[in-house]
Amino acid sequence: MTTATTTVPYRVTPTGVLRSEWHKLRTLRSTWITLVATSALTLAMGAGISAAYDGSGEGELDTVVLVLLGTQFAQVNLGVLGILSTAGEYSTGQIRATMTAVPRRLPVLWSKAAVLAAITFPLTLWTNLLTFPLAQSFLTGTDHAASLGDPGILRALIGNAAGLALLAVLALAIGALVRSVPIATGAFIGLVMIVPEVLAMLPYDFVDDAVRLFPGRALETLTTAQQLPGSTSPGTALLAMLLWTVATLAAAALVLKRRDV
Repeated sequence: MTTATTTVPYRVTPTGVLRSEWHKLRTLRSTWITLVATSALTLAMGAGISAAYDGSGEGELDTVVLVLLGTQFAQVNLGVLGILSTAGEYSTGQIRATMTAVPRRLPVLWSKAAVLAAITFPLTLWTNLLTFPLAQSFLTGTDHAASLGDPGILRALIGNAAGLALLAVLALAIGALVRSVPIATGAFIGLVMIVPEVLAMLPYDFVDDAVRLFPGRALETLTTAQQLPGSTSPGTALLAMLLWTVATLAAAALVLKRRDV
């Protein structure tokens, strides 16, 4: 007498892919080191700069920009985290196992982006909401004294968090596009920090307008509580960052579908 056995077919579901990518990201020691360092640097710089501020300088600098100067380090830290989540898998060879488990490939990219955004946005938002009142405890009585209820303050804190999350996903897409951690890191830093500064030296108005829409400059706009005359609006800056991120993700998706792992 023989007993028939039935084999349940393996199914790849969006929830399963998301759970897998969340597990991979949270079990890496580098993830938590990067996230803790990002928050600690933002808090430390916000408190340190505010404590040292004597009212004699930086008067024209926006209050939120002054408090969140640690963002300069945060964008690099989160960018590297995004790059490691994609290009890092190519360097270790783990990407082969990932794509074997998910033959359609694209759900992996979307899940990586969703998981990274879901981690970085709340982390940076809570860090900003802690840093601002801590910094303001040192700025009482100065020209940078402000509260969360003042016009533009909360919007700038949220905008900074959204911008940093988009930068992290942009870096993730660059990592998936070039598949090399060093090259992706150089491309990310060049796009965010170097290229806009070089282009800004050109004596053309249309170049100045274009530079304002680069990711790094758009993040500065999102972090500004009081919009300066003639500057890009926060809505336009957020749209520009979304377009940069979506376009790079689309390019990465195209390469992922057409190129072997």
